Order: sequence, then C-alpha cells, then structure tokens
Amino acid sequence: MKKAVVLLSGGLDSTVTLYWAKNKGYQPYCLIFDYGQRHRREISSAIKIAKKINCKYHLLKFTLPWGGSTLLDKKTNLPQQKNAEEIGKNIPSTYVPARNTIFLSFALSYAEVIKAEAIFIGANALDYSGYPDCRPEYYTAFREVAKKGTKIGQEKKEIKIYTPLIRKTKAEIVKLGMKLKVPFALTWSCYAGGEPFRTEPFRVNPCGKCDSCLLRNKGFREVGIIDPLFL
Repeated sequence: MKKAVVLLSGGLDSTVTLYWAKNKGYQPYCLIFDYGQRHRREISSAIKIAKKINCKYHLLKFTLPWGGSTLLDKKTNLPQQKNAEEIGKNIPSTYVPARNTIFLSFALSYAEVIKAEAIFIGANALDYSGYPDCRPEYYTAFREVAKKGTKIGQEKKEIKIYTPLIRKTKAEIVKLGMKLKVPFALTWSCYAGGEPFRTEPFRVNPCGKCDSCLLRNKGFREVGIIDPLFL
C-alpha cells in the first residue's frame, strides 16, 4: 500500500483529510504537533482519531519561544467576531508565524525517510481565517521547495503535496466527512480549549465564539445537522 504523511491537528478539516487519504488507498502516517498552543484538547482528539483509524502517529513537541500569536499566549484574548462572515477580512492575531511551513518541513523530512509518496494537509482557503499559509499559491510554491530541496527531488522523483479541501466551503467539508463516516464527535476545533458544560462537570463544550468555532458552526448549520459536540 502506498504511504502518505498526514498532518493531523484533531480538528474538523485535518480529520476529514485523513479519512479522505485513507479512502484513496493510502496508508496514513500522522504527524501531531504540540508546539505550545493554548491547550492540549486538540492534541488528545488527534491521538484518539489516529488510534481509531488504526494508523501510526508521531507526537512532535517543540516550542516557539518568541511567540507571535494569541494561540501561543494564554495571557492575551482570542479575537471574537459577531458572525462567520466577518472572518478572513484581515489576518487575525491567531495566525502563528510560518506555522504551516514548519509543519510541512517536518512532514517532508518524515516522508523522505519512510518513502511516502504524498503529504496531506487540511488547508482551506474559502471558509477560513485568512492565514497566508492556507492559500493555493502558497502550496504551489511549497511544492517547488519540496522538489528542489530534497534528495528525492534531485533524483527526479516527487513527494506530492495534496490539499483536498483547499477550495471547499465548511458545509462541503462537513458533507464530505459524513460520506467518509468521519467521527465528528472526536474532533475538536475550538481555539479556547472549551468551557465546562453546566450540567455535566466532566464534559467540556467548545466556546462557540472564536473564529474556528464560528466557521465550524457555519458548516454544520448550512448542512442542516447539529454538531455532535453540542449534543
């Protein structure tokens, strides 16, 4: 079976991408990153998802001591919009400088070692926060980096970089996830790490206010189903 490295955050997009790669006949090898983000809730989700789909995973831990993002600094407030339509007009403070470049560099190294044919990342450039490293032109450029900056590239071979969700709306992503039988209840998208559920002290719900929650809610609402995290 052909191998693929999948960047798995535990969120909606990365999980749908993982299931998409599996459905396309790839044996996925997941990379999960603990890079000093505000909470570990998404990491636990990513590990559960990797185990459920029975794929090998690596949890990579590192820090970005210079910060530069509200996702890395718990002392700062996360930006909040009134609705999803306001998101993406400007690059928000949740942008982590060069994050996808860092992640893809790890993925490229891993792919060379295990002789993977492809790398999958759940980037999206429609219903998104406006991050510059989620745009199609960025991935076009990085594909050239992969060709010119690796041994396998110099041997005239190629590690393909796939972004299957890049031009999909959140509603289309939810529909695709339903078709692929993605366990939405295991995923986690909230930047804040969640808030205690009033009647169940051991349960935590997404905040419902951050950019990521608003975009996720938009997708489920447009499809006409309830996000299982709120059931």
